[in-house]
Amino acid sequence: MSVDNLHNFEPNPDDESNRLVDANADGDDMLVEGALRPRTLDAFIGQQRVKDQLGLVLAASSARGRAADHVLLAGPPGLGKTTLSMIIAAELGMPLRITSGPALQHAGDLAAVLSSLVPGEVLFLDEIHRMSRMAEEMLYLAMEDFRVDIIVGKGPGATAIPLELPPFTLVGATTRAGLLPGPLRDRFGFTAHMDFYEADDIHAILVRSAALLGVPLAPDAAAEIAKRSRGTPRVANRLLRRVRDYAQVKADGNVDLALARAALELYEVDEIGLDRLDRAVLDALLRRFGGGPVGLSTLAVAVGEESETVETVCEPFLVRSGFLARTPRGRVATPAAWQHLGLTPAPGTPFAAATLPFEAETGSDLEQE
Repeated sequence: MSVDNLHNFEPNPDDESNRLVDANADGDDMLVEGALRPRTLDAFIGQQRVKDQLGLVLAASSARGRAADHVLLAGPPGLGKTTLSMIIAAELGMPLRITSGPALQHAGDLAAVLSSLVPGEVLFLDEIHRMSRMAEEMLYLAMEDFRVDIIVGKGPGATAIPLELPPFTLVGATTRAGLLPGPLRDRFGFTAHMDFYEADDIHAILVRSAALLGVPLAPDAAAEIAKRSRGTPRVANRLLRRVRDYAQVKADGNVDLALARAALELYEVDEIGLDRLDRAVLDALLRRFGGGPVGLSTLAVAVGEESETVETVCEPFLVRSGFLARTPRGRVATPAAWQHLGLTPAPGTPFAAATLPFEAETGSDLEQE
C-alpha cells in the first residue's frame, strides 16, 4: 500500500482482529505497516544498540564486496524484525526473498527456495523456530557451505546430488529464541536481541506515522498514546489509527490530549496499556481469589477464556509490568496490581509468594488446583 492510499484506508469490518494491544499483526496491520515502514537504518527509530551493531556489519560486508553474515533477529512480536530485514536488503542493495518457517515443512520446500536465489540475495525467514527438522538440517549446510544435497530415489538406491548455491544472506526472525537448536543459532554471524521501546522512541514513531497518515497530532496526545502502547510500535500505530477514526467521527479530525484520552477510554485501553481482558484477569485474581495463588486453568475459567489465551496473551505483559507473578503454587497478584485497580488487599494476602521462582516457560501447569 502506498503512502497516498493511507489517508483513505479503512479497516476491514469482517477482519476480527484479536485486541488493540495485541502485538501480533492482523490483516489490516500488514497492509498499513508496509507504507509506514522506514526504508533505511537512519530512518529506523529506536533499538539504537542493534542499529549501531547491524550498521557496522552491513558496512563491512559492503566494503568487502561479499554477502553479509547471516543475521538472527530475536524478540517479541511487533518490534520491527520484518522492517529490519527489509532495511538490510536495502542497505546491501540486494533483492529480498520472504518466506516463513511454517511454510517450510519439507526439505524440498527449502531446496526450491534456495536454488532460485541470486548471488547476494537476502532471504528473510520469519518464525524460523517453526521450521521442520528436515528443512532445518538442510539449512545448516546451506548457511555454512552454500550447498545443499538433493536426495534422488529411496532406500539403498538413493543418491545425493550436491547443488551449489550462490552466496546469500539469511535473516532469521524469531519470537522464541529458546526454541532454536544450538547448531542453528551458532551459524548466525550476528544475533540482535530486540527490546521493548522507550516511551520517547514510541513518541517519535507516532509523530512520524501521524505525518504519513495525515493526522494532526498534538505532542501531548502523542505522549498519551505512547505510554499506552506497551513499548511496541505495532500497538502504537494501531492505537493511532483508532484515535484518528474517533477524531474524524466525533470531532474535526485534530487529535489533542482530551480527544486521545476519550478515544482510548472508548476502546478500553487504560493509562498503562491494559485492556479489558487484562483487567478481567487481574479483577478475578484479586476479587474472587484474594490475590492468589490460583491455578491457571481456574483463572481462565473465571474470565471465560482458554488457558492458553490467558497464558500467552495476557500474562507476559502483566508479569513484565509487575502486576502478576507465576509461582509453582499458582498465579499471585503483586501489591502493584491491588493499587492499580484501587483495591485494598485482605489481611494475610500472600505478597511474599510473588517472590517465589517463576515456573518454566513450557506451558505446563505446575500449580496446584
